[in-house]
Amino acid sequence: MSLDFLYLSEPDMLKAGVMDMKKCVQSMDDMFHVMGEGDYLMGSPSENHHGMMLWFPLEKRTEKMPVAGPDRRFMAMPAYIGGRFNVCGNKWYGSNMENKKKGLPRSILTEMLNDVDTGAPLALMSANLLSSMRTGAIPGVVTKYLQKKGASVLGIIGAGVVSRSCILAIKETMTDLKEVRVYDLFYENAEKYAKEMSSEIGIEIKPVKDMKDAVVGCHVISVAASGIAPVEFPDEWIEPGMVIIATGAVMLSKEAYMKHHVVFDNWKMHKDWLDELCDEPERLLGINAGHPSAKLLLMVAHGEVDADHMVSFGDVLAHPELGRQSDEDVFVMLTGGMGVEDAAWGYDVYQEALRLGIGQKLTLWDKPHWA
Repeated sequence: MSLDFLYLSEPDMLKAGVMDMKKCVQSMDDMFHVMGEGDYLMGSPSENHHGMMLWFPLEKRTEKMPVAGPDRRFMAMPAYIGGRFNVCGNKWYGSNMENKKKGLPRSILTEMLNDVDTGAPLALMSANLLSSMRTGAIPGVVTKYLQKKGASVLGIIGAGVVSRSCILAIKETMTDLKEVRVYDLFYENAEKYAKEMSSEIGIEIKPVKDMKDAVVGCHVISVAASGIAPVEFPDEWIEPGMVIIATGAVMLSKEAYMKHHVVFDNWKMHKDWLDELCDEPERLLGINAGHPSAKLLLMVAHGEVDADHMVSFGDVLAHPELGRQSDEDVFVMLTGGMGVEDAAWGYDVYQEALRLGIGQKLTLWDKPHWA
């Protein structure tokens, strides 16, 4: 029996709509509902692991073995997502900050989709854009369900690539959006972002020189700053009704984490990181220091913060009483990225490629040599 699968290059992915943020937000919305029903799996016996990573040694062991460096890793992120998706996927990538000197992206990603029952490959696809879009879509879904009524002012912290996809997603769900402010450590980056994205979303974006101006007076704050320079702002900047969405490194006080509603994309996944932190603190902190939940996990590990009230976003959708109950509620959303996101959005793009006849058919075999 012949076995074929579809190969989708980055140009193919673009033709199949990988950059369609409206559809991507809906895909992530559907995915979180499926997660809330428990119809998903990720790696390890915990069923919630972020991924399996190759840890490079700090010192050279052989002539060719790589050593640890900034953002240097290989990782596989297997996942099953049920519901209307009913697919298995695995994002595989290598990452090295030194890539930029060679004219390459820091990370080079592919996604493989497989049939849940047979394990047969369905599609192999370029996944850099896929991953960027699903990352940006999450703040849009969070805003949809957690923003207070009439929320109209958006603060953006960090004017990089991730914040470009985040604002496209938030624009889809923040229906009363009237004002956007952007702050970056380098003001010229904020100016460039404002000029570029104002035309994209049809709303004038104001670059600000003080981070406080991108927080105070804003109803939704999207943080997508680099882990090299984590965002930290004082408690008095946090106002009633705010939603703070951390896609990048953010550090709040212990009091803020205890006082406000903390929601994770998947608390069980972050709990896995916490368990690893307790086992190998130096190694884990070296790679995860820039994660949005890093400071909070340290507080939990040291017994400073009680983890009992931590919830996952899928739980909020399944149990609305865990969500917003008044315009005074403040929510802090901490993300980490999940393989189920890549599988879900990859599946939807794959279905569109099939519909449009996009991509290259590859043959695994005409007949298996050993069956």
